[in-house]
Amino acid sequence: MARRPRPKIVSLTDAAAERVREIMAERGAGYLRVGVKNGGCAGMEYVMDYAEAPDPLDELVTDKDVQIVVDAKAVLFLLGSTVDYEITPLHEKFVFSNPNQTDACGCGESVTIIPVSA
Repeated sequence: MARRPRPKIVSLTDAAAERVREIMAERGAGYLRVGVKNGGCAGMEYVMDYAEAPDPLDELVTDKDVQIVVDAKAVLFLLGSTVDYEITPLHEKFVFSNPNQTDACGCGESVTIIPVSA
C-alpha cells in the first residue's frame, strides 16, 4: 500500500525565503529553527532562531533552498503554517499564517494554537 504524501510542516513565502537566506549568509548559520513556546497572554508564542545542525528529534524541511528545523514538540502546532516577511513603514518582521491558530492577543505577540489531531 502506497503511503500518502506527508503535508509540509512549514513553508516560506518568496519574501521570507529571500530574507532568511540573507540573514543566514550574514551569520554563517546553516539552518533556520522554528517552533512554539508557552508564553504571552494568549498561551503560546512563535519562535525563530538559528541552528548549526538539527537536534536528533527535529524535523527537517527544505523550502525555497532554505533548510528549516522544526522542534518535534512543535510539529502538530505548526503543521500547514506559512512564514512571510512583511515590510511596512513602521516595521519589518516575520509573520506566521497558521491554520491551527484560533486566537491572538491584542498586541499580536502571542497566540492560541490547537494541535492538529492525528
